[in-house]
Amino acid sequence: MSTPAAPTPAPTPGQTVGPFFHDALPFPRDRELVPPGSPGSVVLRGRVLDGAGEPVPDALVELWQTAPDGTVVQRPGSLRRDGVTFTGWGRCATDGEGRWSFVTLRPGTPYVALTLLARGLLDRLQTRAYLPDAPDDDLLAALGPRAATLRCTEDGDGLSIDLRLQGEHETVFLDHSARAAPGVGGTH
Repeated sequence: MSTPAAPTPAPTPGQTVGPFFHDALPFPRDRELVPPGSPGSVVLRGRVLDGAGEPVPDALVELWQTAPDGTVVQRPGSLRRDGVTFTGWGRCATDGEGRWSFVTLRPGTPYVALTLLARGLLDRLQTRAYLPDAPDDDLLAALGPRAATLRCTEDGDGLSIDLRLQGEHETVFLDHSARAAPGVGGTH
């Protein structure tokens, strides 16, 4: 006599992200943490690339950062941009070439946090984008040569960093779940 199979658990929100978020989650001026051309503004941009180096045209990148003075921003208004309030959060859907960009202010910390959602991912991916001149912290030091995947480059147009889902130069993604090692979080 066989034992009946356990019921299949219902999918969690992270497991049902699907391709709809690319069309359903963006909102007006979502990528503008400050209006373009604002004093002190900088463009942070990049591309989302798959394991073959091809663009991912239907991903969503979220940015979380501190204010220029290093404080954690705790102000409402992220979904209804008023052109004045800096909330430290933005969202950007990738275009047909996998490109994304934010107009923001330089954070008062060495990095901004990025979250990536895309079709085929069962859950969001989390990483950091370190400023080009940021000193190595414990995480960067622990990663050795792979730390380069977390460091932005700077040119006359702003800051740039690509998010690579797989492959030789795969971006280091962080595991902030309860199962991660204490102190650093896990990496993928």
